[in-house]
Amino acid sequence: MGMPTGGVDLRRGLSTTLTVLFAVALPALILVLVARGGQWSVIGDMLDGESVTREDLDDADDFFTGVWVLYVLLTIALAVVWAVWFRRLRLNAEVFAPGAHRFSPGWAAGAWFTPVVNLWFPKQIANDIWRASSPQGPHAANRGLLNGWWVTWIVAMVMNSIGSIRYSALRGKMESDSYSPSFVEAKEDVESLHDILAFDMFALVVLMAAAVLALLLVRQITTMQEQRAALPPQVGPMGGPAPYGAGAPSPYGVPPQGQPPYGAPQMPPGPPGPGQPYPPYGHG
Repeated sequence: MGMPTGGVDLRRGLSTTLTVLFAVALPALILVLVARGGQWSVIGDMLDGESVTREDLDDADDFFTGVWVLYVLLTIALAVVWAVWFRRLRLNAEVFAPGAHRFSPGWAAGAWFTPVVNLWFPKQIANDIWRASSPQGPHAANRGLLNGWWVTWIVAMVMNSIGSIRYSALRGKMESDSYSPSFVEAKEDVESLHDILAFDMFALVVLMAAAVLALLLVRQITTMQEQRAALPPQVGPMGGPAPYGAGAPSPYGVPPQGQPPYGAPQMPPGPPGPGQPYPPYGHG
């Protein structure tokens, strides 16, 4: 789709690219989950007293490393395309609702890569975009999908970060040259590693849910902006654009000064107040 008049960019190249990347990233995430499950299974066999060789451990680790590198490469591509696409949404939303946004288009792309503020700036920008892009008006915008995606995304990011930090710290401790635990300490460390892997697997499931919701979000906001762009422009009382969501001007025009609005119910005159003469006979 080409660029329509009014500065709204409705070309579907970026949204289609995101859809394809998510469609590839989801199977990659499933592979990561399977690889983590392989590590968890080998550690579980060790705890159950079954025969586990060093080669079994290395094979499980190598498989996880391979699929993890593939997933990281897909994530980098997704992050770049997502930031460019999100900035375009923000530019379109500025056309729909000029001056009704809390952050500039630059923040729409940069907020995702800025530590700390990326925990809430993108959501505020997304809220403004969602309201401005709603064909039914800003007050009728249902943000259920948007809120569900954001909560799931934040939970997944926090859980994956915690799991990765705990796993790296424990593996580093167990693989260090100075590691010489007793039997009880070694068993406790292996049990902790098993628990961390289980936690990490659950975090991957939450991340997959966030990816599915993100894919639905891309489709939804793309459709919303296309429907919003198809609406006729609103005209303000002085001939300029009306604020988005403002009521339409009266089709009856402006009544003369001192007269009630056209179409308003005409109330019969009441009795005169104190000190007011009665109207002449035959008037009233």
